[in-house]
Amino acid sequence: MFTGDLGNSPSPLLKDTEKVKGVNYLIMESVYGDRNHNHRNDRVDLLKNTIKDIIRKKGVLMIPAFSIERTQELIFVFNEMIEHKEIPLIPVFLDSPLGINITKVYQKYEKDFNENIESIVRKGDDIFSFAGLTISKTSDDSKAIPLSPSPKIIIAGSGMSNGGRIVYHEARYLPDPKNTLLLVGYQAAGTLGRKLQDGIKTIHIHGEEVKVNAEIVEISGFSAHKDSDHLQEFAAEMKDSLEKVFVVLGEPQSQSFLAQRLVDFYHLPVKVPELHEIIEIEV
Repeated sequence: MFTGDLGNSPSPLLKDTEKVKGVNYLIMESVYGDRNHNHRNDRVDLLKNTIKDIIRKKGVLMIPAFSIERTQELIFVFNEMIEHKEIPLIPVFLDSPLGINITKVYQKYEKDFNENIESIVRKGDDIFSFAGLTISKTSDDSKAIPLSPSPKIIIAGSGMSNGGRIVYHEARYLPDPKNTLLLVGYQAAGTLGRKLQDGIKTIHIHGEEVKVNAEIVEISGFSAHKDSDHLQEFAAEMKDSLEKVFVVLGEPQSQSFLAQRLVDFYHLPVKVPELHEIIEIEV
Protein backbone atom coordinates (compact mmCIF):
# COMPACT_ATOMS: atom_id res chain seq x y z
CA MET A 1 0.00 0.00 0.00
CA PHE A 2 1.23 3.46 -0.95
CA THR A 3 -0.51 6.13 1.10
CA GLY A 4 0.13 9.40 -0.70
CA ASP A 5 -0.99 12.27 1.55
CA LEU A 6 -3.03 10.91 4.45
CA GLY A 7 -5.99 13.16 5.21
CA ASN A 8 -6.28 14.90 8.56
CA SER A 9 -9.38 13.09 9.84
CA PRO A 10 -11.88 13.88 11.13
CA SER A 11 -12.31 16.50 8.42
CA PRO A 12 -15.03 19.15 8.64
CA LEU A 13 -16.01 18.28 5.05
CA LEU A 14 -14.87 14.81 4.04
CA LYS A 15 -15.34 11.28 5.29
CA ASP A 16 -12.78 9.78 7.65
CA THR A 17 -9.71 7.93 6.42
CA GLU A 18 -10.61 4.28 5.84
CA LYS A 19 -8.98 1.65 8.02
CA VAL A 20 -7.04 -0.88 5.95
CA LYS A 21 -6.16 -4.43 6.92
CA GLY A 22 -4.00 -7.16 5.41
CA VAL A 23 -1.18 -4.96 4.12
CA ASN A 24 2.27 -6.59 3.90
CA TYR A 25 4.33 -3.60 2.76
CA LEU A 26 3.37 -0.05 3.67
CA ILE A 27 4.96 3.02 2.05
CA MET A 28 3.70 5.95 4.13
CA GLU A 29 4.11 9.71 4.29
CA SER A 30 5.69 11.45 7.28
CA VAL A 31 5.26 15.20 6.67
CA TYR A 32 4.14 15.77 10.28
CA GLY A 33 5.88 12.67 11.61
CA ASP A 34 7.53 14.54 14.50
CA ARG A 35 4.74 16.85 15.72
CA ASN A 36 1.03 17.10 16.40
CA HIS A 37 -1.56 19.62 15.25
CA ASN A 38 -3.58 22.05 17.32
CA HIS A 39 -6.78 20.50 18.67
CA ARG A 40 -9.67 21.11 16.26
CA ASN A 41 -11.54 23.35 18.69
CA ASP A 42 -8.34 25.25 19.43
CA ARG A 43 -7.63 25.93 15.77
CA VAL A 44 -11.03 27.57 15.24
CA ASP A 45 -10.55 29.65 18.38
CA LEU A 46 -7.10 30.71 17.15
CA LEU A 47 -8.60 31.68 13.79
CA LYS A 48 -11.37 33.69 15.48
CA ASN A 49 -8.84 35.51 17.64
CA THR A 50 -6.65 36.26 14.62
CA ILE A 51 -9.64 37.69 12.73
CA LYS A 52 -10.76 39.79 15.69
CA ASP A 53 -7.21 41.09 16.07
CA ILE A 54 -7.01 42.12 12.40
CA ILE A 55 -10.35 43.92 12.75
CA ARG A 56 -9.08 45.73 15.83
CA LYS A 57 -5.92 46.79 14.00
CA LYS A 58 -7.87 47.66 10.82
CA GLY A 59 -5.37 45.57 8.91
CA VAL A 60 -5.22 42.91 6.21
CA LEU A 61 -5.19 39.17 6.97
CA MET A 62 -3.45 37.21 4.20
CA ILE A 63 -3.92 33.44 4.06
CA PRO A 64 -1.82 31.46 1.56
CA ALA A 65 -3.94 28.38 0.88
CA PHE A 66 -3.63 25.24 -1.19
CA SER A 67 -6.37 25.08 -3.83
CA ILE A 68 -7.54 21.58 -2.89
CA GLU A 69 -9.21 21.11 0.52
CA ARG A 70 -7.48 23.94 2.44
CA THR A 71 -9.38 26.60 0.48
CA GLN A 72 -12.71 24.79 0.74
CA GLU A 73 -12.29 24.06 4.45
CA LEU A 74 -11.42 27.68 5.21
CA ILE A 75 -14.42 28.99 3.27
CA PHE A 76 -16.66 26.55 5.15
CA VAL A 77 -15.24 27.62 8.52
CA PHE A 78 -15.75 31.30 7.64
CA ASN A 79 -19.31 30.46 6.57
CA GLU A 80 -20.00 28.80 9.91
CA MET A 81 -18.47 31.61 11.99
CA ILE A 82 -20.32 34.37 10.15
CA GLU A 83 -23.67 32.55 10.08
CA HIS A 84 -23.42 31.94 13.83
CA LYS A 85 -22.26 35.53 14.44
CA GLU A 86 -19.03 34.32 16.06
CA ILE A 87 -17.05 37.01 14.24
CA PRO A 88 -18.07 40.45 12.91
CA LEU A 89 -18.90 40.74 9.22
CA ILE A 90 -15.68 41.39 7.31
CA PRO A 91 -14.86 41.35 3.57
CA VAL A 92 -13.29 38.04 2.50
CA PHE A 93 -11.70 37.72 -0.94
CA LEU A 94 -11.13 34.31 -2.51
CA ASP A 95 -8.36 35.21 -4.95
CA SER A 96 -7.47 31.83 -6.44
CA PRO A 97 -8.74 30.77 -9.89
CA LEU A 98 -7.81 27.13 -9.25
CA GLY A 99 -9.30 27.23 -5.75
CA ILE A 100 -12.53 28.65 -7.19
CA ASN A 101 -12.71 25.90 -9.83
CA ILE A 102 -11.92 23.15 -7.32
CA THR A 103 -14.70 24.45 -5.06
CA LYS A 104 -17.13 23.83 -7.93
CA VAL A 105 -15.90 20.23 -8.04
CA TYR A 106 -16.61 19.88 -4.31
CA GLN A 107 -20.12 21.20 -4.89
CA LYS A 108 -20.68 18.73 -7.74
CA TYR A 109 -19.71 15.66 -5.70
CA GLU A 110 -21.64 16.31 -2.50
CA LYS A 111 -22.13 12.54 -2.07
CA ASP A 112 -18.50 12.37 -0.95
CA PHE A 113 -19.01 14.77 1.97
CA ASN A 114 -19.33 13.37 5.47
CA GLU A 115 -22.82 12.82 6.91
CA ASN A 116 -22.94 16.15 8.74
CA ILE A 117 -22.15 18.19 5.62
CA GLU A 118 -24.47 16.08 3.46
CA SER A 119 -27.29 16.90 5.89
CA ILE A 120 -26.50 20.63 5.79
CA VAL A 121 -26.36 20.66 1.99
CA ARG A 122 -29.66 18.75 1.68
CA LYS A 123 -31.33 21.51 3.68
CA GLY A 124 -30.31 24.00 1.01
CA ASP A 125 -27.41 25.71 2.76
CA ASP A 126 -24.59 26.75 0.42
CA ILE A 127 -21.60 25.92 2.61
CA PHE A 128 -19.20 27.80 0.34
CA SER A 129 -21.00 31.15 0.31
CA PHE A 130 -21.62 33.79 2.95
CA ALA A 131 -22.17 37.51 3.36
CA GLY A 132 -18.99 39.42 2.63
CA LEU A 133 -17.39 36.79 0.37
CA THR A 134 -16.08 38.07 -2.98
CA ILE A 135 -14.91 35.65 -5.68
CA SER A 136 -11.93 37.21 -7.46
CA LYS A 137 -11.52 35.04 -10.51
CA THR A 138 -9.99 37.34 -13.11
CA SER A 139 -6.74 39.28 -12.98
CA ASP A 140 -8.72 42.53 -12.89
CA ASP A 141 -10.73 41.22 -9.93
CA SER A 142 -7.47 40.51 -8.10
CA LYS A 143 -6.03 43.92 -8.90
CA ALA A 144 -9.17 45.57 -7.49
CA ILE A 145 -8.73 44.03 -4.02
CA PRO A 146 -6.37 46.79 -2.75
CA LEU A 147 -9.11 49.32 -3.51
CA SER A 148 -11.28 47.73 -0.83
CA PRO A 149 -10.76 49.38 2.58
CA SER A 150 -9.32 47.46 5.52
CA PRO A 151 -9.94 45.40 7.57
CA LYS A 152 -10.25 42.53 5.10
CA ILE A 153 -9.19 38.95 4.54
CA ILE A 154 -7.49 37.59 1.41
CA ILE A 155 -7.31 33.85 0.71
CA ALA A 156 -5.01 33.18 -2.24
CA GLY A 157 -2.69 30.56 -3.69
CA SER A 158 -0.11 29.23 -3.52
CA GLY A 159 -0.08 27.56 -0.12
CA MET A 160 3.69 27.93 0.35
CA SER A 161 3.90 31.44 -1.18
CA ASN A 162 6.01 29.96 -3.96
CA GLY A 163 4.03 31.66 -6.71
CA GLY A 164 0.44 32.51 -7.52
CA ARG A 165 -1.48 35.61 -6.51
CA ILE A 166 -0.60 35.53 -2.82
CA VAL A 167 2.90 36.89 -3.51
CA TYR A 168 1.46 40.10 -4.97
CA HIS A 169 -0.52 40.67 -1.78
CA GLU A 170 2.51 39.81 0.35
CA ALA A 171 4.62 42.35 -1.53
CA ARG A 172 1.97 45.00 -0.84
CA TYR A 173 0.98 44.19 2.73
CA LEU A 174 3.93 42.50 4.51
CA PRO A 175 5.74 45.79 5.23
CA ASP A 176 2.86 47.10 7.38
CA PRO A 177 2.84 45.91 11.04
CA LYS A 178 -0.96 46.26 11.13
CA ASN A 179 -1.23 43.28 8.79
CA THR A 180 -0.97 39.54 9.44
CA LEU A 181 0.13 36.55 7.37
CA LEU A 182 -1.62 33.38 8.54
CA LEU A 183 0.06 30.07 7.64
CA VAL A 184 -2.39 27.16 7.67
CA GLY A 185 -0.44 24.48 5.78
CA TYR A 186 2.94 22.79 5.62
CA GLN A 187 5.77 25.03 4.41
CA ALA A 188 8.48 23.03 2.65
CA ALA A 189 12.15 23.88 3.13
CA GLY A 190 13.37 26.41 0.58
CA THR A 191 9.98 27.97 -0.11
CA LEU A 192 9.12 31.59 0.61
CA GLY A 193 6.48 30.39 3.05
CA ARG A 194 9.09 28.48 5.06
CA LYS A 195 11.37 31.53 5.17
CA LEU A 196 8.51 33.64 6.48
CA GLN A 197 7.61 30.92 8.98
CA ASP A 198 11.23 30.93 10.21
CA GLY A 199 11.10 34.69 10.83
CA ILE A 200 13.01 36.22 7.93
CA LYS A 201 12.73 40.02 7.98
CA THR A 202 13.56 40.84 4.35
CA ILE A 203 12.42 38.92 1.27
CA HIS A 204 12.53 39.44 -2.48
CA ILE A 205 9.39 39.22 -4.61
CA HIS A 206 9.65 39.71 -8.39
CA GLY A 207 13.11 41.19 -7.92
CA GLU A 208 11.97 43.78 -5.37
CA GLU A 209 13.09 43.90 -1.73
CA VAL A 210 10.18 43.61 0.70
CA LYS A 211 10.45 44.27 4.44
CA VAL A 212 8.54 41.86 6.66
CA ASN A 213 6.95 43.88 9.46
CA ALA A 214 3.57 42.10 9.44
CA GLU A 215 2.80 39.55 12.13
CA ILE A 216 3.31 35.91 11.10
CA VAL A 217 0.81 33.49 12.68
CA GLU A 218 0.69 29.72 12.25
CA ILE A 219 -2.26 27.38 12.87
CA SER A 220 -1.24 23.80 12.16
CA GLY A 221 -4.64 22.20 12.72
CA PHE A 222 -5.84 23.14 9.23
CA SER A 223 -3.21 20.93 7.57
CA ALA A 224 -4.38 18.24 5.16
CA HIS A 225 -1.82 15.78 6.58
CA LYS A 226 -2.22 13.53 9.61
CA ASP A 227 -0.06 14.48 12.57
CA SER A 228 2.41 12.21 14.33
CA ASP A 229 0.00 10.44 16.69
CA HIS A 230 -2.51 9.73 13.91
CA LEU A 231 0.17 8.52 11.49
CA GLN A 232 1.24 6.02 14.14
CA GLU A 233 -2.35 4.91 14.69
CA PHE A 234 -2.86 4.45 10.95
CA ALA A 235 0.13 2.12 10.63
CA ALA A 236 -0.73 0.27 13.84
CA GLU A 237 -4.07 -0.83 12.34
CA MET A 238 -2.05 -3.12 10.01
CA LYS A 239 0.58 -4.36 12.46
CA ASP A 240 -0.57 -8.00 12.38
CA SER A 241 0.22 -8.34 8.67
CA LEU A 242 3.03 -5.85 8.09
CA GLU A 243 6.40 -7.19 7.00
CA LYS A 244 7.97 -3.78 6.47
CA VAL A 245 7.05 -0.10 6.76
CA PHE A 246 8.87 2.40 4.53
CA VAL A 247 8.68 5.96 5.87
CA VAL A 248 8.91 8.53 3.05
CA LEU A 249 7.77 12.03 2.04
CA GLY A 250 9.04 13.97 5.03
CA GLU A 251 12.03 15.96 6.16
CA PRO A 252 14.77 13.78 7.74
CA GLN A 253 13.82 14.69 11.31
CA SER A 254 10.14 13.87 10.71
CA GLN A 255 11.00 10.58 9.03
CA SER A 256 13.39 9.49 11.77
CA PHE A 257 11.07 10.44 14.62
CA LEU A 258 8.07 8.62 13.14
CA ALA A 259 10.14 5.56 12.28
CA GLN A 260 11.49 5.32 15.83
CA ARG A 261 8.02 5.71 17.32
CA LEU A 262 6.66 2.89 15.15
CA VAL A 263 9.51 0.67 16.35
CA ASP A 264 9.35 1.62 20.03
CA PHE A 265 5.58 1.74 20.52
CA TYR A 266 4.28 -0.83 18.02
CA HIS A 267 7.34 -3.05 17.38
CA LEU A 268 6.95 -2.62 13.63
CA PRO A 269 9.77 -3.38 11.14
CA VAL A 270 10.55 0.07 9.74
CA LYS A 271 12.99 1.48 7.21
CA VAL A 272 13.71 5.05 6.11
CA PRO A 273 14.92 4.63 2.50
CA GLU A 274 17.93 6.62 1.30
CA LEU A 275 18.05 8.53 -1.98
CA HIS A 276 18.43 6.16 -4.98
CA GLU A 277 18.33 3.10 -2.73
CA ILE A 278 16.81 0.02 -4.37
CA ILE A 279 14.87 -2.37 -2.14
CA GLU A 280 13.58 -5.76 -3.26
CA ILE A 281 10.46 -7.17 -1.66
CA GLU A 282 9.01 -10.67 -1.89
CA VAL A 283 5.39 -11.10 -2.95
